[in-house]
Amino acid sequence: MSGMKINMNSIENVLESLDSKTLRVCVIGIGRIGLPTALSFAQSGLQTIGVDINENLVQNITSGKFPLKDEPGYEKIFNDVINEKKFSATTNIDEAVPNSDLILLSLPTPMDENNIPDYSALRIVASKLSNILSPNSLVIVESTIEPGFIEDEMVSIISKSGRLEIGKNFFIGVCPENANPGEILHDFTNLPRLVGGINHNITKIIKAIYNFVFSVELVEMPNCKTANAVKLTTNVFRDINIAFVSELSLMFEKLGIDTYKVLEAAAKKYNFQVHYPGAGVGGPCLPINSYQLLNTAKRIGSTLNIIESGRKINEKMPEHVIQLISNAFQESQKSIESSDILILGISYKPNVKDIQLTPAKEIIKKLQNLGAQVHIYDPYFKSTNIFDIMTENSIEDIIHNVDATIIVTAHDEFKTIDISSFLKMKTPILIDTRGIINPFSAKEKKLIFRGLGRGE
Repeated sequence: MSGMKINMNSIENVLESLDSKTLRVCVIGIGRIGLPTALSFAQSGLQTIGVDINENLVQNITSGKFPLKDEPGYEKIFNDVINEKKFSATTNIDEAVPNSDLILLSLPTPMDENNIPDYSALRIVASKLSNILSPNSLVIVESTIEPGFIEDEMVSIISKSGRLEIGKNFFIGVCPENANPGEILHDFTNLPRLVGGINHNITKIIKAIYNFVFSVELVEMPNCKTANAVKLTTNVFRDINIAFVSELSLMFEKLGIDTYKVLEAAAKKYNFQVHYPGAGVGGPCLPINSYQLLNTAKRIGSTLNIIESGRKINEKMPEHVIQLISNAFQESQKSIESSDILILGISYKPNVKDIQLTPAKEIIKKLQNLGAQVHIYDPYFKSTNIFDIMTENSIEDIIHNVDATIIVTAHDEFKTIDISSFLKMKTPILIDTRGIINPFSAKEKKLIFRGLGRGE
């Protein structure tokens, strides 16, 4: 990637470079979200290079192997832009960044063991940019971050070398990614996005760039921190609502009320947004986003009691799953200790290959602590060592050898299982945490059945 440097502070120059497709793009972090982002920019005709520290990932991309098989629609786009030489990948950030006009950051923001957001990847890259970023470049952060992180940290880190001065010869803004794993193409082409810059001009420029690449509504924010606040608010809203429904489901169980019947009827009211109970909330977004806001509150001396309570509820749901299966074993007059238990689904959400913060991990750990032998089947993790357990190739291979099954993830494959298959277990105990199994059908088949939130 080479050519004349574009002044990314000039809306006229940016629009001209988009029209001529001479704007050069570098996406740092080409994982679950970053790669589809890079492919989208390349598909629009802009020369795009992806940078990642994962050498195997870069090697696979370079050899034409598409790594995200659970993202429908992107493999064709990947093949097209590779063949057209519009997209390439490298581990060499020192070469990619100086030759680019636009730098997109799609880096992970996980939590540490104390539930404190870890921005080390962003800080490391920002420190790198301080030395290698070409003057008049534009940096856009797509990673989900706390409000104020751009203004309070990113700007000062990038400026520390003395080469670059914000607003004069380097510019920064945000466009928080807005996509769910497994549905990224749909979300990229349908969901509105937020844009915010260090000033009004940069916001307009970011909007123009994303308008060129994505045909979705772009909502202008007054600044970076407001855009990030909106992103966190929407995700944490979901986390809280799942906690609300999950807590209700625990009470409804004791009352003999089917939570799913309640939700089905409540959804008929115009102002009720349906969320479902489950074994817990995992993934790279909701738990982390809640702790990001909690971390912000702690930093400035504020409180967010509802968010904190919601997290505690969602994190306790694996323990309730253990209570359900313990109760079922009591009914069977057998012991969990030395039993064989099959976990169906370890992905944190349906139909994706992703175990980030999956509640399955905690459930497995608790079962092992009770002396159970745990088996795993997940269609996305066949014959793979996960949590020190070699996963099964099929349900049929293992079902005869287990005493109980727990459905943890609502993969589509599990929704088509003949309920009679569970009668092949040594002890017909079935625990459904996702509302897949009809309780009446289960009891008709004489299964010892417990459904989370289903009542008696």
